[in-house]
Amino acid sequence: MNKKKILASLAYSVCVSVALAQQPTFTEWHDMEVNEVNRFKLHTNFFAFNSVEEAQKGNINQSTNYLSLEGKWKFNWVKNADQRPTVFFKTDFDDSSWGNMIVPGILEVNGFGDPEYVNNGFAWRGHFENNPPQVPTKENHVGSYRRIINIPDNWDGKQVIAHFGSVTSNMYLWVNGSYVGYTEDSKVAAEFDITKYLKKGTNLISFQTFRWSDGSYCEDQDFWRLSGVARECYLYARDNKVHVEDMHITPNLTNNYEDGEALVKVNAKGNPIIDFEIFNANGISVLKTESNFKNRNIGSARFMLRNVKRWTAETPYLYTLVATVMDRKKNVKEVIKQNIGFRKVEIKGSQLLVNGKPVLIKGANRHEMDPDGGYNLSLERMIQDIKIMKRLNINAVRTCHYPDDPRWYDLCDKYGLYIVAEANQESHGFGYHPDAVSGTPLFAKQIMERNQHNVSMQYNHPSIIVWSLGNETKNSKNFVDAYKWIKNFDQSRPVQFEQAGKTGENTDIFCPMYYSVSDCEKYSKDTTYTRPLIQCEYNHTMGNSGGNLAEYWQLIRKYPKFQGGFDWDFVDQGLHRKLNYKADRSVADYDSITANWSKDTEYTYGGDYNNYDPSDNNFNCNGIIGPDRQLNPHAYELAYQYQDIWVNPIDLMSGKINVHNEYFFRDLSNYKMVWTLINDGKTVSSGEINDLDVAPQQTKEYTLPYKVEGNELYLNVEFKLKKAEPLMDDNQTVAYQQLLVKKASEAPSIVTYSGKGKVNVTDKKNHPVITVTTNNMQITFDKTTGLLTKYKVNGTDYLGEGGTLKPNFWRAVTDNDMGADMQKKFAVWHNPKMNLVSISANEVKTENSSKVAEVAAVYDMPEVKAQLELKYVVYADGTINVNQKLNTTKGAEIPDMFRFGMVMEMPYAMDNSTYYGRGPVENYSDRKDFANVGIYSQTAEQQYFPYIRPQENGTKSDIRYWNQTDNNGFGLRINSNKLFSASALHYAINDLDDGAEKDQRHSPDIPKSKYTNLCIDGAQMGLGGTNSWGAWPLEKYRLHYQDREFNFSLSVVK
Repeated sequence: MNKKKILASLAYSVCVSVALAQQPTFTEWHDMEVNEVNRFKLHTNFFAFNSVEEAQKGNINQSTNYLSLEGKWKFNWVKNADQRPTVFFKTDFDDSSWGNMIVPGILEVNGFGDPEYVNNGFAWRGHFENNPPQVPTKENHVGSYRRIINIPDNWDGKQVIAHFGSVTSNMYLWVNGSYVGYTEDSKVAAEFDITKYLKKGTNLISFQTFRWSDGSYCEDQDFWRLSGVARECYLYARDNKVHVEDMHITPNLTNNYEDGEALVKVNAKGNPIIDFEIFNANGISVLKTESNFKNRNIGSARFMLRNVKRWTAETPYLYTLVATVMDRKKNVKEVIKQNIGFRKVEIKGSQLLVNGKPVLIKGANRHEMDPDGGYNLSLERMIQDIKIMKRLNINAVRTCHYPDDPRWYDLCDKYGLYIVAEANQESHGFGYHPDAVSGTPLFAKQIMERNQHNVSMQYNHPSIIVWSLGNETKNSKNFVDAYKWIKNFDQSRPVQFEQAGKTGENTDIFCPMYYSVSDCEKYSKDTTYTRPLIQCEYNHTMGNSGGNLAEYWQLIRKYPKFQGGFDWDFVDQGLHRKLNYKADRSVADYDSITANWSKDTEYTYGGDYNNYDPSDNNFNCNGIIGPDRQLNPHAYELAYQYQDIWVNPIDLMSGKINVHNEYFFRDLSNYKMVWTLINDGKTVSSGEINDLDVAPQQTKEYTLPYKVEGNELYLNVEFKLKKAEPLMDDNQTVAYQQLLVKKASEAPSIVTYSGKGKVNVTDKKNHPVITVTTNNMQITFDKTTGLLTKYKVNGTDYLGEGGTLKPNFWRAVTDNDMGADMQKKFAVWHNPKMNLVSISANEVKTENSSKVAEVAAVYDMPEVKAQLELKYVVYADGTINVNQKLNTTKGAEIPDMFRFGMVMEMPYAMDNSTYYGRGPVENYSDRKDFANVGIYSQTAEQQYFPYIRPQENGTKSDIRYWNQTDNNGFGLRINSNKLFSASALHYAINDLDDGAEKDQRHSPDIPKSKYTNLCIDGAQMGLGGTNSWGAWPLEKYRLHYQDREFNFSLSVVK
């Protein structure tokens, strides 16, 4: 047989072997026992470069071993799974009629299907009865992809791996018409060895993905239910005979945490010789050794570094391990680079320790979500997220509820964040009852494999300090087995699972969700429980929320066993109504978008796209920050409670303070302290201390050279960076605090008029109004309603046309209010009946022989079994003293109220506020620690905050006085005999309010009022923050049904 015939025979045999290879049954997508077919063997995330120089640069895109699969693919989409093409993967298939789709790209934000959001329940809720492993065919969209690629000539003879970063919900893969394999678990990379399917030159890659598969029963997370491709997609090549298959790096600290130890375990092929070399952060080699894998494929190397620089979130020092893999002749075959952070994680004495210290977890849960790209986030967006976390003093992230893009962990290693790394496991829709099917053996394989994927792939990251078995799934033997597997595989980290509770055998940490303040304290004091308490979710920041965070952190700083928690959650998941994804945006571009964010931006949430898909409304909008990464108001309180530098008074009258360094691993040498003494809101002296010699966890006394002269004196202290740090600018404020040095010499008081002048009261029997006049003043009270309806002084109207000053007990209900059904429970206070019983007006002489008008209106409020008295004293200069008094019925069962105060409908143009109180960001009784007392000026537009679903906003608390004026300075000043709260908006309460049930409303849709609506509150109920589905604000922040009285004055400005 000649040479040509031999080659032809070999080629034919290859074709036959491929043709006879395993074929898909197309039952894989609804078979719980088949979650992967021919998936590439699990390994830690690393890339094999060609040289040490290439590896040190770390840019896989520039490597000759890399071929991008990103960009335009031929694409077909069908609505129902039974409509999908079945032979599209064949090389002779005609795809000329197909459209295009960019990879990576999420289908629903590219016009293929609608984004759907549900929290509790599977995506087919209401349309298909749960019956695992069966999933619907109807509305189970299927995307089919085809692309021709050219394999580089220098890849001849190499092993080629296909890497698809994230495909939801599953993936069938073909190469050149041959079936390669199948995968589920959409939040880890789908990798396949496609070497034997490739040929020189052009090759066809085809794949198909279903919106839903049996894996969807384990991916019932609280986020947008989207599908398609996310993360990096590429082919990579490596030597087929000699290479590293897996590498695990386990760092440790010994000798009282001073010395570093690293154990490197390697699985290799081809009996290589591997040179291991460790470089410090300056690129200097500090250790080198050689490991010979002759006649073996498993080996290890152990390194010891004396006086090692340790990795922590505060000090993220990284060494670099470079592994040069050679064949037996010492020819370099590949070079692998991995970062090493020397750190030790333990649980001792009921505390989670990092490098021997009981760190505080100032955490946030973070979904991977972009307002344009959905699941598809760029590296630059990730960096921006970390930059904001640093700004907000967040030091820990839980990857809710799945493994993140591998690049995220690299960034956390680099910039310093503690990670609780969670497996892609949630079966919330089955509940937690004893018969929940997720607790049966049917789910055992899925739960085990998803945890194995998570741990096996992310193992080498020092930022990961805890593994999480998953989220909101019934605890069972399935999770106990997964826990045991992880503990056997990795003895260096704790493992947690929320559903294991306080005593379950499959958690090392008690990590509840939304444990109340009182429950947290009870657990912290109970010595029978020995696990550290770190809430995996708390402080549910949905809409206008975030109340009582201060109370949580008072306990965390008091009880050693209570070490913090992860706020729910980092970013609102709202999508742009007008999508505009650009993959090439830089961090600066994203920062610019955030800085120039418009309040008119409309974001979508569940239910916004169609009436068919189930929806849980705006329950996916509970971020510390907004979708465009703008800070929500509660972000400021979180940043304050999370800060790491604090000031305690010693003797403020003498300028003596203590500076406490709450960091565990860094001193304050790169910070300066800037202090300012303010008197009645105005600066009287200031200074700086540039050298802060305060060691970690230590306190030092400083004396500030100010004089205590003035009325109400506050000391404002800021701590600023002296030199820029990664993602943080020089002079950036990282902590601040305000201390009361001296109380005001007099208590707050209302304004009266002591000058000469007389008022005239006209109260004709058949006339509909009572008027109070002078030569330059006209004030009118309606005799039917008893309300102030005209307020004109010196030619200026202080009420808008048709406007009034009226009692108010309501606020536009917040998400927390609605979650507790308060819009119904408190409904009697929403525009309650106020039957006017009497109204009277009299002229009364004052001590200086002037005359004032006293107007009194008495109302019966039958729905709340109370009487309301409104008394007005009108002075000749136009000043009005208002007394609002509620007389309740003892023993009556009447609900709490939202507010006790009044709302004044002022002219629209009278929309400038200057006040002395807490600000400038909105603040409430249970969310105000962050807001310094000072003098602030804002317009009504600036005070308005457009929560994604409209609700109460804009309130400022602890106000001494409030001026409301037009652009010319004409207006009113409000004073009270106690601290009060207020807001001035161009929106009416009833327009912002949602009514009895939530509707599909968005802030840009709310009509503006014709007034500037000035709310003047003696009290307002707190916001609450424990959860958004039933919890009330803490007792001390509630407004119970009881006798109440509020005094304030309105006096003319200019």
